[in-house]
Amino acid sequence: MLRILGKSPSGKRLERIKNSPNYKNGAFQNIEPTEAILKDASMPKMLKEIFFNRPANLSPAIDVTAFKIDLTKLSDTKSSIVWFGHSSYYINHHGFKILVDPVLSGHASPFSSMVKAFKGADIYKAEDIPEIDLLLITHDHYDHLDYKVVLKLKHKFKKVLTALGVGSHLEYWGIDSNKIVELDWWESYRANENIEFTSTPSRHFSGRTLKRANTLWSSFVLDLGNKKIFLGGDSGYDSQFKKIGEKYGPFELAILDCAQYGANWPYIHMVPEQTTQAALDLQAKVLLPVHWGKFALANHPWTEPIERINKSAEFLKVFVNVPVIGQVIEF
Repeated sequence: MLRILGKSPSGKRLERIKNSPNYKNGAFQNIEPTEAILKDASMPKMLKEIFFNRPANLSPAIDVTAFKIDLTKLSDTKSSIVWFGHSSYYINHHGFKILVDPVLSGHASPFSSMVKAFKGADIYKAEDIPEIDLLLITHDHYDHLDYKVVLKLKHKFKKVLTALGVGSHLEYWGIDSNKIVELDWWESYRANENIEFTSTPSRHFSGRTLKRANTLWSSFVLDLGNKKIFLGGDSGYDSQFKKIGEKYGPFELAILDCAQYGANWPYIHMVPEQTTQAALDLQAKVLLPVHWGKFALANHPWTEPIERINKSAEFLKVFVNVPVIGQVIEF
C-alpha cells in the first residue's frame, strides 16, 4: 500500500527543483495566486455535500457507451487519437506512439474501493496498450498517475516524459532513470527530428499524500512539425492560455479538462464555459474536452460538463469534438 504513495524528491532532483523559478518557500507555486480549496470553505459542509447531497445522476444509470478496438491496427501513415475516458488517451502520429495519463486500473484513488470507474467506461486495460515510444504524465494525482499501470507498462515504453519532480515516484517504482525526462515550465524535449514537447504552465497543484506541491504540474505543447496539439493536463483558467496561444499557436487541437469542478475549488479546475474560452485563447481549431466520462470526482451530474460545453461552444463559435470512449479521431 505504501508504495502507491510514491516518494518525495531528494538528492540531485531536489537540488534541481530548488533552483526552479517556480519553486518558492518549499513548494512549487502557480503563476497566479491560487487556493486549491477556498480558505473559507467549510470542511464539514463539503463532506456533507460529498456523502449526503450527491445528485441522482452523478454517475450513469446504464453502462457508458464505449468501443474496444485493437490499437495495434491503427494506421502508421496517419495521425489519430483514441480517448480512454477521463484524461487518458493514446496518440499515434505516423507510427510514433504516445500514451497520456493512463489510468486503467478501474479506480482513481489509492484504494481500489474508492472513486471507481463508471460501468462500461473501463474497457481498456494496461494489457491492451501496445509498445509505445513515449509515456507522458502531466502530474502525480491519482487520476493521472496510476501506479499499477506504470508497473505493467514499464517494459513497453522507451521514454517517460513528465513534470519536474514526478520522476521521483517513477524511480521509486523501478523505472530506469535513463528513461525518465522531467521538464520545468518552458523547457523542451525533442523526441526525434520531427516531434518536440514543451512543458507549459497550468494552474493546479500536486501531491499523493497530505504534502502538496513538492512536484510540478504541467500542460504540454506537442509540436509535430506541420501541426501542433495542446495537451492540457489539469488547470484552472488563467492568463497563461492566452500567453501559450500567442507563443505557440495556432493549434490544430486543444485537449482540455472540462469537469470535476466545484464551488469550493474554483481556481484549480475550469468550468465548461472557461474551457471553451481557453480553447479560443490558445487559438485552437478544435477542442477535445476531457476529464469527464469515467469517474465522479465532484458533485455535478456526470453529463453536465458536456452539455454546458456544447452550449458554450455554440455561443463562442468553437468547434468541439466529443468522442465516445474508444472512438478513433483522425486529425
